[in-house]
Amino acid sequence: MEERKLATIEVIKDLQPIEGADAIEVATVRGWKVVVKKNEFKVGDLCVYCEIDSVMPQKPEFYFLQTSRFRIKTIKLRGQVSQGICFPISILIDRLEVINNKELPINYIDSEFLYLTDENEKCGYILYRVGDDVTEILGVTKYELPIPAQLAGKVKGNFPSFLKKTDEERIQNMGWVLSEYKDELFYVTEKVDGTSFTAYYNNGVFGVCSRNLDLFETEDNTHWKVARELDLENKMTAFSKYAGANFGLQGELAGEGIQKNHYKLKGQNVFFFNIFDINTHEYLSYERLMEFLSHYELKSVPIVDGEFKLLSTVDEMLKYAEGKSLLNPDVEREGLVIRPHRVIEHPKYGRISFKAISNKYLLHTKE
Repeated sequence: MEERKLATIEVIKDLQPIEGADAIEVATVRGWKVVVKKNEFKVGDLCVYCEIDSVMPQKPEFYFLQTSRFRIKTIKLRGQVSQGICFPISILIDRLEVINNKELPINYIDSEFLYLTDENEKCGYILYRVGDDVTEILGVTKYELPIPAQLAGKVKGNFPSFLKKTDEERIQNMGWVLSEYKDELFYVTEKVDGTSFTAYYNNGVFGVCSRNLDLFETEDNTHWKVARELDLENKMTAFSKYAGANFGLQGELAGEGIQKNHYKLKGQNVFFFNIFDINTHEYLSYERLMEFLSHYELKSVPIVDGEFKLLSTVDEMLKYAEGKSLLNPDVEREGLVIRPHRVIEHPKYGRISFKAISNKYLLHTKE
């Protein structure tokens, strides 16, 4: 899976006033709405955009983020939701780029590219284009929730290379799907606020993983405890023999002691959303997933809509993401995950699958 780009070079697509605000306005970058200083940008300007959950390095230019421990969150200013931060492209000027084994400063910018020219200013090098990743250059890291001891477990190794990690892209970064796949039939599930869970059966070996690690079985590890309660090893062994394949089963572990137990559930359970064929390195269809879960009496993530057509705009999709959880109608759901019934592999972006996170949830939980 491609590493998430937290900081990228983008274009200011639109600027709109905020009612009652004299010093700020709202910019559109890709599908994100970001509050910026008035007159700091013009439509068409390049900027460096840092997504929510980015953690900026503790350097003077980012000290204004000290109160949030340098983490970028969803906030609301003068009634306007703001997600991410836009920095002027000049933030890259003092960074050095290695060209032909020499460190040379960036010294030319236009509306599409950053350039470097030689000492005679006759030969230009394009350093960056729109969409380029500058996460590492700026020293940006991704915020990760602390892992309780009972979820961390005793580590067998890194997440297995024969599986794929689960991490859906946000709709704000995939607005193009709304027009390109408008005629496709999708299904919508609730995004469960828990922790990643993967079980696998591969060449006779059963294993259990957290998001990033393959775990040994220990008495105090919640992932393995739930796997045993659900009898996953026997069920997955039986399915493997029936299907003639090795596979991984992925879901979200939720309940007591996990992520503050947002849904106030009793005990712990896994809500599944993927079956992955290890032999072919492909996901199985929605129908195959539901058949498997039904046959082995396992829970799926809550199904919001089994036959869904994409809405026209990112804003409409974000509004649709808001609502009460099907796991507990007294709490806001985190959001939705949207996937086509048939598995579609895009030549550039990979599997078509994305999430729409509820802004109401983000503001309520201060995430």
